[in-house]
Amino acid sequence: MSDDCNFIHSHYLANKLLSHQGVKRIPFSLKFTSFPTARNCWQLLSADKVSVALRSVCCCCSCRLSKGIFSPFFLLTISQFFSPPFFLFTFRPSLFLLIKQAEPVDESSVKKMILTFEKRSYKNQELRIKFPDNPEKFMETELDLNDIIQEMHVIATMPDLYHLLVELNAVHSLLGLLSHENSDILLLIDQWIDLDSVVDLLQELTDIDTLHESEEGAEVLIDALLEGQVVALLVQNMERLDEQVKEEADGVYNTLAIIENMAEFRPGLCTEAAQQGLMQWLLKRIKVRNRLTMSYTLFPLIAHIPGNGIVILELLGEMDGIDVLLQQLSVFKRHNPATAEEQEMMENLFDSLCSCLMLPANRDRFLRGEGLQLMNLMLREKKMSRTSALKVLDHGMIGPEGTDNCHKFVDILGLRTIFPLFMKTPKKMKKVGVSEKEHEEHVCSIIASMLRNLKSQQRTRLLNKFTENDCEKVDRLMELHFKYLDAVQQADKRIEGEKHDMVRRGEILDDSMEDEFYLRRLDAGLFVLQLICYIMVEISNSGISQLQQRVHQILNLRGGSVKVVRHIMREYAESIGDGKTEEFKEAEQKRIMDLLDNF
Repeated sequence: MSDDCNFIHSHYLANKLLSHQGVKRIPFSLKFTSFPTARNCWQLLSADKVSVALRSVCCCCSCRLSKGIFSPFFLLTISQFFSPPFFLFTFRPSLFLLIKQAEPVDESSVKKMILTFEKRSYKNQELRIKFPDNPEKFMETELDLNDIIQEMHVIATMPDLYHLLVELNAVHSLLGLLSHENSDILLLIDQWIDLDSVVDLLQELTDIDTLHESEEGAEVLIDALLEGQVVALLVQNMERLDEQVKEEADGVYNTLAIIENMAEFRPGLCTEAAQQGLMQWLLKRIKVRNRLTMSYTLFPLIAHIPGNGIVILELLGEMDGIDVLLQQLSVFKRHNPATAEEQEMMENLFDSLCSCLMLPANRDRFLRGEGLQLMNLMLREKKMSRTSALKVLDHGMIGPEGTDNCHKFVDILGLRTIFPLFMKTPKKMKKVGVSEKEHEEHVCSIIASMLRNLKSQQRTRLLNKFTENDCEKVDRLMELHFKYLDAVQQADKRIEGEKHDMVRRGEILDDSMEDEFYLRRLDAGLFVLQLICYIMVEISNSGISQLQQRVHQILNLRGGSVKVVRHIMREYAESIGDGKTEEFKEAEQKRIMDLLDNF
């Protein structure tokens, strides 16, 4: 700040301190920002008021030792002036505050607090309009308003009284403070008053644990916030913040925390938040700075939400979000994340991309944006991104909506990339937190999707891969078949034993228990086994007698059974088509049964 600004603040603060000798209030956020500012204050104080001023200064100011304003000895010396209800409080080695002891709070005091806030807010607004170019006229109201906002933090401890914030119009007034224009005058005052105090208060009010303490009060508060377009206002507030400045970066973090808290309590509002500018802001900000925080917020925002999730995915696609995600992920094509935080950011971006590919229109955007080429290069480079790239390909190629991606993958020589991963599971998988089963599931799913979707020349190229090197890929397929068949049979034995014990005890096997048992079978590897059996049946029906003979030959040598394969495939057919139309489900089941008849 300029010397003139220092003088204005110093003169105002000194007069303010001397006018409050009884220490009637404690504006916590006042700071001595520089040594000259502090010096000017002391020069304005008269000698006979030193003790009162010292007492008031420590009540009003956070004293930063690192800036050389006050020393620990100084604080110990002035502590003799203090008496209850004040006490000296240290929460950092370099920061001391004198804080007033909290008084008991009830409904009556909360009402009084809110009404005081309303009066001070109105007075501040009135003076701002009346004296827009003269900050001295309304600076005192700024301090008064900031004080009461700090006092209102206590309401966050009583969520059952949140309805008072709505009934007494405090929510509307708080949101109105967020829309203050960031003029030069505000920048001047910003050094003294934390304009993000409203954000801090909202963050405490919407703390997820607090919201769950009184869901009735929480519902009333969130309804009022949404009615006041809180997300749009918060996004506008974040637009003016510079994350290169630590305090403002904290403001961005706190603002995002408010939205995340509300979204966790009421997931349906994610759609509304995205439509009110949050999605656009995240996509813009993720390209330039603080990508970890942005990616951490982006993933839960676009994760599948029953009912309205599709709207968010459409919105992201229309905003070129697929291209943004691909651009950010391209960094990890040839380089591993340098830190654990960067690795977390990479995984958030990959997970966000997988969620996006649930929408068919986004798969087309992924194809046009050369997402397949990027994922294919990641598979070849053998970096940490390879595992996640495999998962993205699985999401992009599965189902009839992935037909175009399957054909393009073959055209870009993706078969040369995927089959080495099929033949041997990389040892580095465990180092990046991926199990062997998860890797083999994604690879088998991609191959199964290609067998289902490919036509003409591309399908022929895929089938020829299974005939290379004396059908070594069929041998590997059968190896995986017996591996997962054994795992599933072991799980089935344990489940049957538990069922027998339950019947013996007279317990009823209801649908919920059957669902639990089925999930345990899936965890043991049932889904991977079903994919493997599907590949076996598909290549046996390809018209290449060499492949069918090899499958049956190995089944006989290893004591396998065609009946077991058919049983697994019938179980797979019964569960297929979840989320699809009834016509699709019937057609797909008929297609699988026809394949089994010729197996």
